[in-house]
Amino acid sequence: MIRINENYLKLKASYLFSDIAKRVADHQQRQPEPAVIRLGIGDVTRALPETCIAAFHEAVDEMAADATFRGYGPEQGYDFLRQAIAENDFKARGADIDADEIFVSDGAKCDTGNIQEIFAADVRIAIPDPVYPVYLDTNVMAGRSGTFRDGRYEGIVYLDGTAENGFIPDLPAEPVDLIYLCFPNNPTGATISREQLKIWVDFAAANRAIILYDAAYEAFIRDDALPHSIYEVDGARNVAIEFRSFSKTAGFTGTRCAYTVVPKTLMAYTDTGEAHSVHRLWNRRHATKFNGVSYPVQRAAAAIYTDAGKRQVAELIQGYMANADIIRSEMQALGYTCIGGENAPYIWVATKGDSWAFFDMLLEKAGVVCTPGAGFGTCGEGYIRISAFNSRENVTTAMDRIRQALA
Repeated sequence: MIRINENYLKLKASYLFSDIAKRVADHQQRQPEPAVIRLGIGDVTRALPETCIAAFHEAVDEMAADATFRGYGPEQGYDFLRQAIAENDFKARGADIDADEIFVSDGAKCDTGNIQEIFAADVRIAIPDPVYPVYLDTNVMAGRSGTFRDGRYEGIVYLDGTAENGFIPDLPAEPVDLIYLCFPNNPTGATISREQLKIWVDFAAANRAIILYDAAYEAFIRDDALPHSIYEVDGARNVAIEFRSFSKTAGFTGTRCAYTVVPKTLMAYTDTGEAHSVHRLWNRRHATKFNGVSYPVQRAAAAIYTDAGKRQVAELIQGYMANADIIRSEMQALGYTCIGGENAPYIWVATKGDSWAFFDMLLEKAGVVCTPGAGFGTCGEGYIRISAFNSRENVTTAMDRIRQALA
């Protein structure tokens, strides 16, 4: 008989954002007015930059003529995009990353979920709490955990993020092999300094571990002292894989384009201690299971790195961060402690109580959707995440409603 992967049965009944969608749909059916304002899921609302649209149109026109038509492209991405990424996102910041160490993909969510496939089934995983659910769930699916008990999976090393440590977890107290980090952080909006990141790099080097570094929100950093990439830290090439996305940076959530950096100097080992290139392993996996991002999408992504593209992307970022400033200041004025929102598009708000109850209250009394912190892990209980991704009008209306609901 056909059998299932029973690790899927260990997963909680549904994905966090599916739970939220069901509650919102139920509310809308019962109370269609006023219209719900969504400040929960981190989806952008503004149109793509004009340079991206122009590049899209030009690339589509190329596809309309036999002489310029493109079929299958390189699975790793076209050179014009990989070169632009290497020069602008890394070399310009002093990070030694070459174009052929960059793998273009259809999303950082996919890459952070798929990367674990190239590592042994019994490696020890360290995952922050609170955390973006994909890191955890994909490792559960792969069989790297025990059962879910008392809010956590057995067999996973959890790295607690709390108000006391500024939601920057301490180093693991036990040996681990694979470490997930995300800064600027989703969901908390916390950021990490070069000095703090160096501690993690040194730990990974000393323990022959690998850091999976999610930098999807680096474009929102406004403090020049903060690193945008782990590769700005000495030694990181030998211990880290970095994930980046155009989704929030340039509004590509519906267009799908991202990339992963795997340095050629990064090694992992067999049971007998034989070193193997992680770059080569990921390239093999990528070429086997992925046919590449479409040519027009990659042309649109490359347009971000033109002078006009950089200006237009900066305007998008500034608009969302102005929303974050409004949300943060309003919640603080109402007496709530917040972090995030200064170098990240998320505001992490201490609710003074149950996070799902606060979510339900805002939905019912204000018609505003947030994300309950408990959905990101046990350390997220007592918090909500509010997203700055919406129009200025909707953000100001939402905050007016919240102020009245909490009065």
